[in-house]
Amino acid sequence: MAGLVNNLLMLCLVFQNICLGFRSPLSVFKRYKDTTRSLSTECLGSDRPVISLGLSDFALDIRMPGVTPKQSDTYLCMSVPLPVDDEAYVVDFKPHASMDTVHHMLLFGCNEPSSTESYWDCDEGTCKDKSNILYAWARNAPPTRLPKGVGFRVGGEIGGRFFVLQVHYGDISAFRDKHKDCSGVTLHLTHQKQPLIAGMYLMMSVNTVIPPGEKVVDADIACHYKRFPMHLFAYRVHTHRLGKVVSGYRVRNGQWTLIGRQSPQLPQAFYPVEHPVDVSYDDILAARCVFSGEGRTTETHIGGTANDEMCNFYIMYYMEAKHAVSYMTCTQNANPEMFRNIPQEANIPIPVKSDMLKMTHGHHEEMKDTDKSSLLQQAEKEEEEILDQDFHIEEAVEWPGLDLKLGQVSGLALDAENNLVIFHRGDHVWDENSFDSRFVYQQRGLGPIEQNTILVLNPSNAKLLHALGKSLFYLPHGLSIDKTGNYWVTDVALHQVFKLGADDKEPLLILGVALQPGSDKNHFCQPTDVAVDPTTSSIYVSDGYCNSRIIQFSPNGLYMMQWGEETSSGRARPGQFHIPHSLALIPDFSQLCVADRENGRIQCFRLETGEFIREIKHKSFGRELFAVSYVPGGLLFAVNGKPYPEQAEPVQGFVMNFSTGEIIDTFIPLRKSFEMPHDVVASEDKTVFVGDVHARAVWKFASTEKMEHRSVKKAGIEVQEIKESETIVEARLKNNPESTDPLKKQEKQHLVQQTSTGVSFVLVTTLLVIPVVVLLAILVFIRWRKTTVYGADGEHKLDSSSGRILGRLRGKGGGGLNLGNFFASHKGYSRKGFDRLSTEGSDQEKDEDDGTDSEEECSPPPPPPAPSSS
Repeated sequence: MAGLVNNLLMLCLVFQNICLGFRSPLSVFKRYKDTTRSLSTECLGSDRPVISLGLSDFALDIRMPGVTPKQSDTYLCMSVPLPVDDEAYVVDFKPHASMDTVHHMLLFGCNEPSSTESYWDCDEGTCKDKSNILYAWARNAPPTRLPKGVGFRVGGEIGGRFFVLQVHYGDISAFRDKHKDCSGVTLHLTHQKQPLIAGMYLMMSVNTVIPPGEKVVDADIACHYKRFPMHLFAYRVHTHRLGKVVSGYRVRNGQWTLIGRQSPQLPQAFYPVEHPVDVSYDDILAARCVFSGEGRTTETHIGGTANDEMCNFYIMYYMEAKHAVSYMTCTQNANPEMFRNIPQEANIPIPVKSDMLKMTHGHHEEMKDTDKSSLLQQAEKEEEEILDQDFHIEEAVEWPGLDLKLGQVSGLALDAENNLVIFHRGDHVWDENSFDSRFVYQQRGLGPIEQNTILVLNPSNAKLLHALGKSLFYLPHGLSIDKTGNYWVTDVALHQVFKLGADDKEPLLILGVALQPGSDKNHFCQPTDVAVDPTTSSIYVSDGYCNSRIIQFSPNGLYMMQWGEETSSGRARPGQFHIPHSLALIPDFSQLCVADRENGRIQCFRLETGEFIREIKHKSFGRELFAVSYVPGGLLFAVNGKPYPEQAEPVQGFVMNFSTGEIIDTFIPLRKSFEMPHDVVASEDKTVFVGDVHARAVWKFASTEKMEHRSVKKAGIEVQEIKESETIVEARLKNNPESTDPLKKQEKQHLVQQTSTGVSFVLVTTLLVIPVVVLLAILVFIRWRKTTVYGADGEHKLDSSSGRILGRLRGKGGGGLNLGNFFASHKGYSRKGFDRLSTEGSDQEKDEDDGTDSEEECSPPPPPPAPSSS
């Protein structure tokens, strides 16, 4: 009987502990709140950061080392090393912070913090390597305890060896007394191996805009889940002041299952998932944040300051140890239509009592929206339009670079001065004889390319500024430039990646083994492109034609990780590649986007982890997408391949909104035609360059929104003309003289009128009147002279002479005044700067009479139809 009583008591104690761990946050909060307020400034435990809790357990105190932020919206970071070398597991988190001083805290795990200082500005980064979010806190949230047998894995061979604490100090009015803050979190760790590994899944909106005065604004997020099963046990919501309710769901076969729903104005703790929810392969995770713009006078955007907004739904989950992934993210809305069926509860705000708000907010008075300085900062921010969609991309038809004599153009880039850098193959070509069935290069006897393969050109007039890369490469492919101006290139014949200084004849760094294809950590197989993170200097290589992976290296070339696999039969899944052909690094969103060529799509991944984020795919891409390029501010550029016989999608360039993936514009050349556009690069002013490997040409495109003016001197006469846009319009009118569509004529006339409005009225009048006066004077003089000298016979000769003059002024077409042709016909007129750039023997291989394409790059034939290689 006594044993039975003891067992019952033990069960009661265990049950009580579990209930406390997952009790309603409001009930736990009332008992916990009193301690958080005093702990935030007293730095308790800072003298003993590691406290033993028994034979296998210990506590680790992670605190800010007495800091005083000097301005609002300051993000400070500090790091603490894991005090043991062996693998350990975090099983409990206890925050020490108050909303009086701290807006929110995040705890990361990684192997190398961004700084070794006692603390640093988080603008320098949190970690140099990949990092995982382990914990998040805001609004006086109570502690979080994990279920039994579940822990975040740290240390050992897999887990991170450092914890990095990030603290966001929103409003620093609480620091008027100059006190020092020691906010942080205490971790409970154990050496006991946990059978289930915890992880964090973050759902986050990145492009929501809340109009002023709008009563209801929804921010929706949804992603397909493509991993091993995970079990959800806790969730946390986070917005700023405009958030009303945040809800998260698992959607399976059209059925919505609630994960959690809470007001973000209550303590932002990790609340328990009331009913167990598991997530399996191909389920959809969906979340909605409901905002109100009432009380605001300007638009509110997603951002990191207190006046911005956020829409975050955190999910704590656990997985079996052998399949565990510690961190995943979702930042897109993969299926907007599905939100028509979202449960009605997701749209109903959760009422919050005023006394609960006071208790949650403490004595802190939040910034008023009418604060003049804040409003001014917000207005200035909104005036900087990140994405201006009111433009159209057209070829710059006067750019002489199209006439350059080049080899097969494989790569393009822009340096820090926006000079165009071209990577081409000189007199080498990639054809069916280049490789054997094992991808070994067969034309080594030709030696390396004897011409300079890297050309730096003035983007305005295509003049050669610099050249290098002679006798280094066999078959150039990808090109990029890092923040310090180094050139990074790939060679598919050598199976290597090179780092070159702008003035160095020898490579600064070489990755891969020359002429040896492979798939291990030290070998590549026809690598296609390379990108360098401007923040961490990490190197990312797309490998390639005969491997299907992305590899990350440290700045000095040490292998760090890789992801990706070959495309399986059927529809290509996330993370699968069929020739990862081009890379675009998106530092604004910490993402790497890949042109998955033969799958005709763009895949974007998280830089730190390689985690799949989203796919961009459009029918107009066709079956091949060759290259992708990103412009800071939110524009994505891409080029596709020629359509297969049964397809109608043309080969063209694309401009997309990066956040939504929506196609904003498409563009094609006016001179020549795309044959196989191989790379694309763009600048922030929407100037675009496209290199074509078959046409051996580079096109320049520009936005027709440009209305700048310039002065050009021809034969000593200064002429004012409109840049690019007017030339484009004139070219279009000349190329379509027989168009009878009145609407098109009106549009063209309207556009010509628009582009001409900037020209001075006085200048136009002068240019028109002076020639007329001169001609009249000539005619009067000649007529008087002829009449005087030749009599009546002179009249016929006068008409002939004046006709020749007017004809020359009109040009051959006789359609209008063309001063350029008139001056060009006279001696002394110079086209200096518009002559072709010569590279030796670069286009001798193509047989114009041969129906086959000798320049086509080849790779082993994949499942039909076989893709062309380049």
